Amino acid sequence: MPITRLYTDAFSPSDALQLLKEGNFRFINNMRLHRDLLEEMTHTAAGQRPFAAVLSCMDSRTSGELVFDQGFGDIFSIRNAGNVVTDNVLGSLEFAAVVAGVKLILVMGHTNCGAIKGACDRVELGHLTGVLADILPAVELEKTETVERSSKNPTFVQKVALLNTLHSMQQIVSRSPLIADLAETGKLSIVGALYDVATGKVNFL
Repeated sequence: MPITRLYTDAFSPSDALQLLKEGNFRFINNMRLHRDLLEEMTHTAAGQRPFAAVLSCMDSRTSGELVFDQGFGDIFSIRNAGNVVTDNVLGSLEFAAVVAGVKLILVMGHTNCGAIKGACDRVELGHLTGVLADILPAVELEKTETVERSSKNPTFVQKVALLNTLHSMQQIVSRSPLIADLAETGKLSIVGALYDVATGKVNFL
Protein backbone atom coordinates (compact mmCIF):
# COMPACT_ATOMS: atom_id res chain seq x y z
CA MET A 1 0.00 0.00 0.00
CA PRO A 2 1.21 3.56 -0.69
CA ILE A 3 2.08 5.70 2.31
CA THR A 4 -1.06 7.48 3.49
CA ARG A 5 -0.93 11.21 2.83
CA LEU A 6 -2.42 13.28 5.60
CA TYR A 7 -2.63 16.61 3.78
CA THR A 8 -6.25 17.56 3.15
CA ASP A 9 -8.12 20.84 3.00
CA ALA A 10 -7.69 21.07 6.78
CA PHE A 11 -3.92 20.72 6.45
CA SER A 12 -2.18 23.88 7.71
CA PRO A 13 1.13 25.62 6.94
CA SER A 14 2.43 24.55 10.35
CA ASP A 15 1.47 20.94 9.55
CA ALA A 16 3.46 21.17 6.33
CA LEU A 17 6.51 22.56 8.12
CA GLN A 18 6.29 19.82 10.73
CA LEU A 19 6.28 17.14 8.02
CA LEU A 20 9.52 18.54 6.60
CA LYS A 21 11.12 18.73 10.05
CA GLU A 22 10.15 15.14 10.80
CA GLY A 23 11.44 14.02 7.42
CA ASN A 24 14.82 15.65 7.98
CA PHE A 25 15.01 14.07 11.43
CA ARG A 26 14.48 10.66 9.83
CA PHE A 27 17.09 11.43 7.18
CA ILE A 28 19.90 12.41 9.56
CA ASN A 29 19.13 9.47 11.83
CA ASN A 30 19.02 6.91 9.00
CA MET A 31 15.35 6.15 9.75
CA ARG A 32 13.96 6.79 6.29
CA LEU A 33 10.47 5.47 5.60
CA HIS A 34 10.23 2.32 3.54
CA ARG A 35 8.76 3.33 0.21
CA ASP A 36 7.60 1.29 -2.74
CA LEU A 37 8.47 3.95 -5.29
CA LEU A 38 6.93 2.08 -8.19
CA GLU A 39 3.66 1.81 -6.31
CA GLU A 40 3.84 5.50 -5.34
CA MET A 41 4.44 6.35 -8.99
CA THR A 42 1.33 4.40 -9.98
CA HIS A 43 -0.68 5.92 -7.14
CA THR A 44 0.14 9.48 -8.23
CA ALA A 45 -0.10 8.94 -11.99
CA ALA A 46 -3.59 10.41 -12.22
CA GLY A 47 -2.79 13.54 -10.23
CA GLN A 48 -0.69 15.18 -7.57
CA ARG A 49 -1.26 17.12 -4.39
CA PRO A 50 2.07 18.23 -2.91
CA PHE A 51 1.95 19.94 0.47
CA ALA A 52 5.05 22.14 -0.01
CA ALA A 53 7.26 23.75 -2.63
CA VAL A 54 10.99 23.77 -1.97
CA LEU A 55 13.24 26.28 -3.73
CA SER A 56 16.78 25.03 -3.31
CA CYS A 57 20.16 25.03 -4.99
CA MET A 58 20.91 22.70 -7.89
CA ASP A 59 23.87 21.35 -5.90
CA SER A 60 23.92 17.56 -6.27
CA ARG A 61 23.98 17.14 -2.48
CA THR A 62 20.77 19.04 -1.74
CA SER A 63 17.87 17.04 -3.13
CA GLY A 64 14.74 18.04 -1.21
CA GLU A 65 13.11 14.64 -1.64
CA LEU A 66 16.09 12.99 0.03
CA VAL A 67 16.92 15.41 2.84
CA PHE A 68 13.23 15.63 3.84
CA ASP A 69 12.51 11.93 3.23
CA GLN A 70 9.62 12.55 0.85
CA GLY A 71 8.27 10.47 -2.00
CA PHE A 72 6.37 10.83 -5.26
CA GLY A 73 3.77 13.59 -5.19
CA ASP A 74 4.82 15.07 -1.84
CA ILE A 75 6.73 18.24 -2.73
CA PHE A 76 7.44 20.50 -5.66
CA SER A 77 11.22 20.84 -6.15
CA ILE A 78 12.44 24.03 -7.83
CA ARG A 79 16.21 24.13 -8.15
CA ASN A 80 18.78 26.45 -9.65
CA ALA A 81 22.28 27.66 -8.87
CA GLY A 82 22.14 29.61 -5.61
CA ASN A 83 18.37 29.18 -5.03
CA VAL A 84 17.75 32.59 -6.61
CA VAL A 85 14.36 34.01 -7.53
CA THR A 86 13.80 34.57 -11.24
CA ASP A 87 10.59 35.21 -13.17
CA ASN A 88 10.42 31.50 -14.05
CA VAL A 89 10.87 30.56 -10.40
CA LEU A 90 8.11 32.96 -9.40
CA GLY A 91 5.81 31.51 -12.02
CA SER A 92 6.50 28.01 -10.76
CA LEU A 93 5.89 29.06 -7.15
CA GLU A 94 2.64 30.79 -8.12
CA PHE A 95 1.50 27.58 -9.80
CA ALA A 96 2.40 25.63 -6.66
CA ALA A 97 0.68 28.05 -4.29
CA VAL A 98 -2.31 29.34 -6.22
CA VAL A 99 -3.17 26.45 -8.53
CA ALA A 100 -1.94 23.38 -6.64
CA GLY A 101 -2.58 24.81 -3.18
CA VAL A 102 0.64 24.02 -1.33
CA LYS A 103 0.67 25.24 2.26
CA LEU A 104 4.38 26.03 2.50
CA ILE A 105 7.14 27.55 0.41
CA LEU A 106 10.57 26.67 1.76
CA VAL A 107 13.63 28.52 0.50
CA MET A 108 16.67 26.39 1.32
CA GLY A 109 20.25 27.53 0.94
CA HIS A 110 23.17 25.37 1.98
CA THR A 111 26.70 25.40 3.31
CA ASN A 112 29.75 25.27 1.05
CA CYS A 113 27.73 26.51 -1.92
CA GLY A 114 29.63 26.92 -5.17
CA ALA A 115 27.28 29.58 -6.50
CA ILE A 116 27.68 31.64 -3.33
CA LYS A 117 31.46 31.30 -3.59
CA GLY A 118 31.32 32.42 -7.21
CA ALA A 119 29.31 35.51 -6.27
CA CYS A 120 31.71 36.29 -3.41
CA ASP A 121 34.59 36.15 -5.91
CA ARG A 122 32.70 38.16 -8.57
CA VAL A 123 33.10 35.35 -11.10
CA GLU A 124 32.04 36.12 -14.68
CA LEU A 125 31.41 33.16 -16.97
CA GLY A 126 28.88 33.19 -19.78
CA HIS A 127 25.27 32.96 -18.63
CA LEU A 128 26.44 32.12 -15.12
CA THR A 129 27.36 35.79 -14.73
CA GLY A 130 23.69 36.75 -14.68
CA VAL A 131 22.84 34.06 -12.14
CA LEU A 132 25.58 35.16 -9.77
CA ALA A 133 24.44 38.77 -10.16
CA ASP A 134 21.23 37.77 -8.38
CA ILE A 135 23.34 36.71 -5.38
CA LEU A 136 25.39 39.92 -5.23
CA PRO A 137 22.78 41.77 -3.09
CA ALA A 138 23.47 39.24 -0.33
CA VAL A 139 27.21 39.74 -0.72
CA GLU A 140 26.74 43.48 -0.29
CA LEU A 141 24.41 43.03 2.68
CA GLU A 142 27.09 41.12 4.61
CA LYS A 143 29.02 43.80 6.52
CA THR A 144 30.63 41.94 9.42
CA GLU A 145 33.51 40.27 7.56
CA THR A 146 35.85 43.07 6.54
CA VAL A 147 39.24 41.41 6.00
CA GLU A 148 38.79 38.47 3.60
CA ARG A 149 35.58 38.94 1.62
CA SER A 150 36.03 36.03 -0.77
CA SER A 151 35.47 32.29 -1.07
CA LYS A 152 38.70 31.80 0.89
CA ASN A 153 36.79 32.81 4.03
CA PRO A 154 34.31 30.03 4.94
CA THR A 155 32.63 32.24 7.55
CA PHE A 156 31.97 34.93 4.96
CA VAL A 157 30.57 32.34 2.52
CA GLN A 158 28.27 30.94 5.21
CA LYS A 159 26.95 34.37 6.16
CA VAL A 160 26.29 35.27 2.53
CA ALA A 161 24.44 31.96 2.02
CA LEU A 162 22.15 32.84 4.93
CA LEU A 163 21.56 36.38 3.68
CA ASN A 164 20.92 35.09 0.17
CA THR A 165 18.22 32.76 1.51
CA LEU A 166 16.56 35.65 3.34
CA HIS A 167 16.86 37.83 0.24
CA SER A 168 15.16 35.17 -1.90
CA MET A 169 12.31 34.96 0.61
CA GLN A 170 11.88 38.73 0.46
CA GLN A 171 11.94 38.66 -3.34
CA ILE A 172 9.13 36.12 -3.46
CA VAL A 173 6.85 38.29 -1.35
CA SER A 174 7.75 41.62 -2.93
CA ARG A 175 7.53 40.42 -6.53
CA SER A 176 4.46 38.18 -6.33
CA PRO A 177 1.26 39.82 -5.05
CA LEU A 178 -0.49 36.46 -5.48
CA ILE A 179 1.85 34.72 -3.05
CA ALA A 180 2.01 37.72 -0.73
CA ASP A 181 -1.78 37.68 -0.41
CA LEU A 182 -1.85 34.00 0.50
CA ALA A 183 0.86 34.54 3.10
CA GLU A 184 -0.91 37.59 4.53
CA THR A 185 -4.14 35.69 5.01
CA GLY A 186 -2.39 32.75 6.68
CA LYS A 187 -3.13 30.26 3.92
CA LEU A 188 0.55 29.87 3.11
CA SER A 189 3.83 30.15 5.01
CA ILE A 190 7.17 31.16 3.53
CA VAL A 191 10.07 29.75 5.52
CA GLY A 192 13.83 29.83 5.10
CA ALA A 193 16.37 27.15 5.92
CA LEU A 194 20.05 26.37 5.58
CA TYR A 195 21.13 22.81 4.84
CA ASP A 196 24.45 21.58 6.19
CA VAL A 197 26.06 19.38 3.54
CA ALA A 198 28.42 17.88 6.15
CA THR A 199 25.77 16.71 8.63
CA GLY A 200 22.55 16.50 6.60
CA LYS A 201 20.76 18.71 9.09
CA VAL A 202 18.37 21.41 7.89
CA ASN A 203 18.46 24.46 10.15
CA PHE A 204 15.15 26.29 9.83
CA LEU A 205 15.32 30.07 10.12
